[in-house]
Amino acid sequence: MSIARCGLFALGWLAAVALAGPVHEYRLDNGLKLVVKEDHRAPVVVSQIWYHIGANYEHGGITGISHVLEHMMFNGTRAHGPGEFSRIIAENGGRENAFTSRDYTAYFQRLERSRLPVAFELEADRMRNLRLLPKEFRKEVQVVMEERRMRTDDKPESLTYERFNAVAFLNSPQRIPTIGWPDDLRHLRLSDLRQWYRRWYAPNNATLVVVGDVDPAWVLKLAKRYYGPIRPSDIEPPKPQHEIVQRGERRLTVRVPAEVPYVIMGYKVPSLGTAPKPWEAYALAVAAAVLDGGDSARLSHDLVRGRQIAASAGAGYDLYGRMDTLFLLDGNPAPGQDTATLERALRREVHRLAAQPVSAAELERVKAGVVAENVFRKDSMFYQGMQIGILESLGLGWRRMDEYVDRIQAVTAAQVQAVARKYFDDDHLTVAVLKPLPLDARTRTRQRAAARRGGSDVQ
Repeated sequence: MSIARCGLFALGWLAAVALAGPVHEYRLDNGLKLVVKEDHRAPVVVSQIWYHIGANYEHGGITGISHVLEHMMFNGTRAHGPGEFSRIIAENGGRENAFTSRDYTAYFQRLERSRLPVAFELEADRMRNLRLLPKEFRKEVQVVMEERRMRTDDKPESLTYERFNAVAFLNSPQRIPTIGWPDDLRHLRLSDLRQWYRRWYAPNNATLVVVGDVDPAWVLKLAKRYYGPIRPSDIEPPKPQHEIVQRGERRLTVRVPAEVPYVIMGYKVPSLGTAPKPWEAYALAVAAAVLDGGDSARLSHDLVRGRQIAASAGAGYDLYGRMDTLFLLDGNPAPGQDTATLERALRREVHRLAAQPVSAAELERVKAGVVAENVFRKDSMFYQGMQIGILESLGLGWRRMDEYVDRIQAVTAAQVQAVARKYFDDDHLTVAVLKPLPLDARTRTRQRAAARRGGSDVQ
């Protein structure tokens, strides 16, 4: 289970400003939005196409379909056969990949700047001309099911998180795992995939992001040439699916073969897109960093190194999302400790946030870390594109990325305490505990191999 952490203390806000280049926004006649961010430090360009579709748009029976379609996008069109996309990008000295999330699916290439037309031609072609063949479909479904086994079923903590999330949310699509439920994957039909592709993969449901050493007017001309002729679709937004109010603590126990116990807790909280007041979302982000923002943060300092209750402990909050989310805490108990002791300690830490204002020194540490992390990330063209693509896909707008540091720096101790009091209510809490079963040699080998592989294109 990955938990967000703040960056190191270094550099300053002026450096971030120096790295930032102008941003240009356009809209093609077919509805495609183009955002170009200039960055002339190196003769390279990153191209990303973001489709505003992910697991949060799915429903029972077809879960995992967005991710399966992501795989199918590399299996060819009428103009380019299976594997040709990746081969052509590589021949042009580029790198490419894709990922699926709850709210979007994105495809990207990194190339020398003069090769941008190659990426545009290939990506525009597969936006509408994908060949969805039965043989390739069956193969990719099996690939996704094997990916699920490696990255969820063979990872006890990932499996626990999946079950925890499905219990925390009852009617919100937030409960759906991006990789899909096993039975849905087994019974997914090619006709389901064709319908999904035709409905959502259209210029008026996408944002094209380009970051690099380019002339925006030239990029717009290329976009009109390659994407402009593609016809839009009739996109009907999904019906709202707001989570019902939770009226009591929820608990579950997961028993699977594992080496160490694990506990994960989550409080219902808003994202930036759903917060009654924007400052609440930024205050929640600061609260997460107070708890888990480096070695001097509270969980590491007090629970791991101090009282040695936890072998590891983390906190996390996803600021950007289309729906309400969870403020997470998790950890493994230290040797000689148990999950009940660790759970009580984690509860005490969130109750402490509600009872006492964080100190000025803690706020300064968090804010300095946020500035440093922002500088480091802006050094990456890919990450600059990620910021734009995520914000556009969620309907928040790319201009929000320039507000982030100022918004975090404006958070006060009183605001952190206010959101802790408002949202860290045990009636809105879900707790999952992993209780390990004995491991046989084969299972231990499989789990350790899965741990070494790590990572995923599923976000």
